[in-house]
Amino acid sequence: MSDTDLELVDRVKTGDMDAFGKIVNRYEKTVFNSAYRIVGDMDDAADITQNTFVKVFEKINTFNPAFKFFSWLYRISINEAFNLQKRNKKAATIEFEPVATQPGPYEDFVQLEMCENLKLALATMTYDYRIVIVLKHLMLLSYREIAEILDLPEKTVKSRLFSSRQALHRQLVEQGYKT
Repeated sequence: MSDTDLELVDRVKTGDMDAFGKIVNRYEKTVFNSAYRIVGDMDDAADITQNTFVKVFEKINTFNPAFKFFSWLYRISINEAFNLQKRNKKAATIEFEPVATQPGPYEDFVQLEMCENLKLALATMTYDYRIVIVLKHLMLLSYREIAEILDLPEKTVKSRLFSSRQALHRQLVEQGYKT
C-alpha cells in the first residue's frame, strides 16, 4: 500500500528521512521534466530540481494540508525556475518530443521543423505567457491545477492562456506559418 502525500508529509515533519526519500522518488521526474521544459537546459533543470527538494524539506512545516501537496511542491519548482532565469537572464528554449503521426522521412522532417519553430516562438514569450503554455499544453495540467500552482484565480489563468496562445500564433505567423 502506498503512502499518501499527507501521510508522508506528517512523517517528514517528525524527522522521518525515509518518508522524504519517498516524496523525492515520487516527484523527482515530474519536477525535473517541468523545469527542463521551462529553462531548456538539463544542468539548470537538475539544479532547479535539487533546490526545489531542499526548499520542500526546509519549509515542510509551512505546508498547509488544506491544499494539495503536489501544487505546493510544483509552485516551489516554478519559482525556482523563474529565479534561475532571472539570475541567468538568458533566453529559455523549450524541448518538444515529436510525436510520430505517419511514417516517412518527409513527415518526420516537417514535424521536427515545427518543433524547432515552436521552441523559437516560445523562447521569445514572456515568462508569464510561457509558463501557462508549458503547464497546460506540455504538462497537461487542468486550469484549476495551474491556478493552484501559480497562485492565481482560475479566470486569470484562462485569460493569460488565451493571450499566450495569441502571442504564440503571432510568432508562428511571423515565422511564415499560415493560419
